Amino acid sequence: MTRPLTALVYGDVNLNILDGSAIWVQSMTEALSRCGVSVRVLLKAPIETPRLVDPLRSLTGVRVVDPFTESLAVGRSPLSAPEAVRILESLDASEPADLVVVRGLRLVTAASSSSLAGRLWTYLTDIPQSPLEFTPEALEQLEAIAEASRFMLCQTEELRDLLEAMVPAACGRSVLWSPVVPEPTFALPTRPALEGRTTPIQLVYTGKFAPLWNTLPMTRLPALLAEQGIDAQLHMIGDKIHDVPDDPDWSRRMREALEASPGVVWHGGMPRQAAMELTAAADLGLSWRAPQMDASLELSTKVLEFGALGVPALLNRTPMHEHLLGEDYPLFVADENDVVAAIVQVMTQPSVYAAALTAATASAEAFSMVASADRLAGLLARAFPSEPAALADRDRPLRVGVASHDLKFFSRLLDHLRSVPGVEVRLDPWSSLTTHDEEVSKDLAEWADVIICEWAGPNIVWYSRHKRPGQRLIVRLHRFELDAGWLSDVRIDAVDQVVCVSPFYAQLTAERTGWPVDRIVVIPNWVDVAQFARPKLPGVEFTLGMIGISPMRKRPDLGLEVLSLLRRRDRRYRLAVKSKLPWDYWWIWRKPEERADTEALFARLHDDPSVRGAVSFDGFGGDVPAWLRRVGWVLSTSDDESFHLAPAEGMASGAVPALLPWPGADTIYDTRWIHADPTTMAAAIHDTVASGAWDATAREAQRQVAASFPLDAVCDEWVRVLVDNLSPETARGTLAR
Repeated sequence: MTRPLTALVYGDVNLNILDGSAIWVQSMTEALSRCGVSVRVLLKAPIETPRLVDPLRSLTGVRVVDPFTESLAVGRSPLSAPEAVRILESLDASEPADLVVVRGLRLVTAASSSSLAGRLWTYLTDIPQSPLEFTPEALEQLEAIAEASRFMLCQTEELRDLLEAMVPAACGRSVLWSPVVPEPTFALPTRPALEGRTTPIQLVYTGKFAPLWNTLPMTRLPALLAEQGIDAQLHMIGDKIHDVPDDPDWSRRMREALEASPGVVWHGGMPRQAAMELTAAADLGLSWRAPQMDASLELSTKVLEFGALGVPALLNRTPMHEHLLGEDYPLFVADENDVVAAIVQVMTQPSVYAAALTAATASAEAFSMVASADRLAGLLARAFPSEPAALADRDRPLRVGVASHDLKFFSRLLDHLRSVPGVEVRLDPWSSLTTHDEEVSKDLAEWADVIICEWAGPNIVWYSRHKRPGQRLIVRLHRFELDAGWLSDVRIDAVDQVVCVSPFYAQLTAERTGWPVDRIVVIPNWVDVAQFARPKLPGVEFTLGMIGISPMRKRPDLGLEVLSLLRRRDRRYRLAVKSKLPWDYWWIWRKPEERADTEALFARLHDDPSVRGAVSFDGFGGDVPAWLRRVGWVLSTSDDESFHLAPAEGMASGAVPALLPWPGADTIYDTRWIHADPTTMAAAIHDTVASGAWDATAREAQRQVAASFPLDAVCDEWVRVLVDNLSPETARGTLAR
């Protein structure tokens, strides 16, 4: 039986103070506990009140580490970031942790250069919130953090998109970890109707007290409502009053308002369940903030908690809140006059309150502890796959070497292989298709039990001539290699398995090379469906997308023709291109025909009024899932492809694929997505949009791709190929060196 996973958790927050950061520690620890993970939670400060720590101690498999009573801390409290990392390393040395969950930029920065790197699950909110705020220093800092992280946990989709756009290493590592709403341990009350109420209407605020959170103006609301003839009480829960350097007197005024404002009841800090029970008794929650907060990429946990407790919230209208609650949510407010008017409205119009309550309650369902623990279980399964049965009784790990000049199509497979118990991975990075350090290659050939050559380039020629007896050699062939001359130099008797990404190219490989058919298998390219499944932006059905248009055999000219045909019917159609351009590749740009085709393409963009101004070019990069949020159709207009991943990635994102019939396309994709020519393609696109069928068609495409090329299934198939037919010596881990 395998041992349970172990985790270290440190939030760089004071668990004596009730705020969102402290709640995050509680929620993350509980979710890990529910997933069967053994958790140690390190405290930052000595315990002054146990209201937040005692619930942690009651969780199964959780130990709270107090460094001040356990003689782990050196110096004064609270812990500094370097001191916290030192203690985390010490705890890890005494009992190794499988994952280390950390929050806070200073702490995470220190941890990224420690022995914990590679096992970090990092959660950051205190980072730049717009592209203009990213300094070179901030980018360098975040790049280092991303490279040290197994996962970067992002609170919102907007924050994940920004991080991936600015920090290349974050692409593929960034996953959504939304705020978590705990389950109440009490029965939700039945509140009397607001209309005709003879008792005061109950308002509630929970959290920190700070200027941008509008907590001082909130204390005036009972008096303002009294002027409208409405008796109201405002319950304020929390004990963290911010000091404001630019307004030194603010904290005094805030405290006096809490203590002396008519109709305001200040409860101070409370245990979370007690605070939730008090909140559940209220009629309306307050999450109304200053306009400067409208661009925030954070989602208030309290808004979700209000919804889960059946308490509609008054809050700012922002794109994030519209996505959460709907554009027609009736309690969006901008200032205190709006707040008063909204409360008057819900007191006099029961339908308004009912609509707000329905939207708020529905919005919270996806953020429950049960749903969050399920999402966490999926991340844990990806990070810690089970050990293959064939490797269970080995004397040492299976040694897997990967030799390649380009790993862009192998990155997630490599992550998976590195995570598989009983497997050790090393790389032989070739600097180009034909150039490598022969000593490094010799060392790998001597060390490895199994060698994977990604791309059937000169790497497979070299390794087929240096393979040792009992060693297993696997090569993956994409497309262009079939037209190269070096395959005739491969010693095919030394190759155990040739992997092709499509049935068409598997057959073509056998025909062109004469290699034994029984050594050629098909394993499709992977699609990380979870990474691509992100909410679409409004109007995406009118946006076509092309990913990768170089060289010109990708036929961007045909994509432009499709756009032109569509815009003659509806000027809302646009084309977004995410790609390097031909002049970015010296081996492409040196060809006269490529230059001529490129010049013709851009001449049409300039001269043809049907497409002029309707095409955007976005930089090449790994942030494709974020980019696809604004794309409703992904085109594949190439003359030929081995697989063409772009349509599959589009399908995973909730876009509809549209392909021209390049050879083998119908062996990978459903023929319903394949069109005879640009005219037919444009007609199908417009008919789908105009008939209102785009949503249903996109859902069908997403369902298909999830069933066809999911990352976990492709990874499992690769592991099977690795361990199948191992020699007895290799299977036992005793292959002679």
